[in-house]
Amino acid sequence: MESGGIEIGTPAFRRSALALAAAGFSTFAVLYAVQPLLPVFAEAFGVTPAASSLSLSLATGLLAVAMPVVSALSEVWGRKPVMLASLVASALLTLVAACMPSWTGFLVVRALAGLAMSGVPAVAMAYLAEEMHGRAIGLAMGLLVGGNSLGGMTGRLLSGVLTDHYGWRVALVVIGLLALAAALAFWRCLPASSRFAAHPLPWRALPGTFLGHFGDAGLPWLYAEAFLLMGGFVTLYNYVGFRLLAPPYSLSQSAVAAIFVVYLAGTASSTLVGHAAGLIGRRRVLWLAIAVGLGGIALTAAESLVLVVGGIVVATVGFFAAHSVASGWVGRRALRDRAQASSTYLCLYYLGSSVAGTLGGWVFAHAGWSGLVGFVGGLYLAALAIALRLARLPEPA
Repeated sequence: MESGGIEIGTPAFRRSALALAAAGFSTFAVLYAVQPLLPVFAEAFGVTPAASSLSLSLATGLLAVAMPVVSALSEVWGRKPVMLASLVASALLTLVAACMPSWTGFLVVRALAGLAMSGVPAVAMAYLAEEMHGRAIGLAMGLLVGGNSLGGMTGRLLSGVLTDHYGWRVALVVIGLLALAAALAFWRCLPASSRFAAHPLPWRALPGTFLGHFGDAGLPWLYAEAFLLMGGFVTLYNYVGFRLLAPPYSLSQSAVAAIFVVYLAGTASSTLVGHAAGLIGRRRVLWLAIAVGLGGIALTAAESLVLVVGGIVVATVGFFAAHSVASGWVGRRALRDRAQASSTYLCLYYLGSSVAGTLGGWVFAHAGWSGLVGFVGGLYLAALAIALRLARLPEPA
């Protein structure tokens, strides 16, 4: 390793990339494995759709509020130890969740798993920023995001298929064992930090580094975008399974889970749109991406299965595109304490998933799919209005 950090093509880069891809894969497989199983939980435990969504919402909510704290703790305890503890704990808690006999116990364990999962998204980017050479950061970050996306898709798909054949408890056991294997790969492969220096944190000053960003003219609106976009997107995916498992579609659990393969289209769109934002400007691209997502949401109101699935694909492409632009914009507007600015964005991102994801269940139970489309569409209309406001906002000096 050179003095400037880990270079592309070196053994250290390959080990780091593999380790962090495995960490992202494990974290998001564990987090989202329950999403296609919400109808199964509703039937198995005799709870409402909104209550079943708590298996995801509690995990994302605890993850959201824990990230700023865990990020700060990694400054004292080190990057690799915090991420390793996160991976092992979330994997073990997934195995425990598979054995819980009661709904309350299951939710408690899922909430603790969300708390445990916070270590990877909170710390991985800091590790890359410290250890990678400037020329290697972009590729390493892309591999990390790819691991996140692949993990989320695989967790959803695998849990749905395994539930069809062996039941949801076996599905979660398999996900937990895969997560443990990923933790082992992470421990063996990730080089120890060589450019990290532990230091005590001024805890009293820490809140100010987060709250200070709310004085910016644009950052609070970008945080609102995170809440609205992720809230609407997760709500759509939370309850589409209830619709497609029921008549007139009566799809299998495996077929519903297979819809999550469209995440690959979303991942590709985020890369392409990120490039387009660099060419024609994020101000134009953000509102266009949200408008595309809004069109996809509207398509899901149709009766045709082809149009419903097509709407999910279009909404997914629009969401990933908008999220890639908004999250990148945060780093451009934050002139100081960029790590805290990004952490705040992610906190609102996952809080949107928790709050809107569960509230959408109440809407779905009382107003059906058309009501849910109106609810999610309303969130995206608000996001579109904010994007148009951001388009007129001058850049910071």
